[in-house]
Amino acid sequence: MPLLTAGTIRLSENLFAGFESAVPGDCRWWVLHTRPRAEKALSRRLLGLDQRFFLPLFKKQWRNSGRSFCAYHPLFAGYLFLFGDSHDRLRAVETNLVARVLTVEDQVQMQRDLARVHQLMVTGAPLWPESQLQPGTWVTINSGPLMGMVGKIITRQNKMRFLVEVRFVQQGVSLDIESWMIERLTGPMATAAGA
Repeated sequence: MPLLTAGTIRLSENLFAGFESAVPGDCRWWVLHTRPRAEKALSRRLLGLDQRFFLPLFKKQWRNSGRSFCAYHPLFAGYLFLFGDSHDRLRAVETNLVARVLTVEDQVQMQRDLARVHQLMVTGAPLWPESQLQPGTWVTINSGPLMGMVGKIITRQNKMRFLVEVRFVQQGVSLDIESWMIERLTGPMATAAGA
């Protein structure tokens, strides 16, 4: 059984080489709603089938009886993002690990959202899943490795967090951020960010 690496699980290094107006060829994003707790098992099967997919993970650490433990969990529980054609979708369904396939109408938005999640992950910063989208202030990061990224600022446990949304699944990913690293978006820029 192939081991899953820490952080991002994806096949194909150019999976997030952007497209702005259309998806190349017959390929498209599909959202696979997995059977309960089957995201990692499905990713292993897709690796074996040489399928292109994205399963973002986050590192969870805890202590029990004086011992430290660490595990990687899906950022979007119950979901795996497949990139392929209808034949690839069928092969994924044939694994019997998929409860249903969700068709993504706005392919460009999905690509942008997943690419931003990937960009957060490659920084190596601790990430937190956000199980529902939150109201917040639209900002842009003006310093550091995420410079230029647009997202929302929310507050968790008296800390400021930068939130990136995956609108299709109505969930997001957040990380701690300092106020000096961001600039608030106003007027038409804030409206465009929320569109």
